[in-house]
Amino acid sequence: MEARTFWVLVVVVLALGSSSSTGQYVGLSANQCAVPAKDRVDCGYPEVTPEQCNNRGCCFDSSIPGVPWCFKPLQEAECTF
Repeated sequence: MEARTFWVLVVVVLALGSSSSTGQYVGLSANQCAVPAKDRVDCGYPEVTPEQCNNRGCCFDSSIPGVPWCFKPLQEAECTF
């Protein structure tokens, strides 16, 4: 019974964590979405939801007022030798 309780708690924590409206980067790395507020390129439209933004391949972070919340991610550079 203890294992079941553990997994129920894990599911609840994951569900609550994914409902936050800040810092959602579905399919993107946190590094790709580490765009300074002044450098954000708008990728959404007014009232865009985090899910709609992520479906466009963009980052969503509503923690900073007055800047785009749905914005284009940084492109990961490839290292070539």
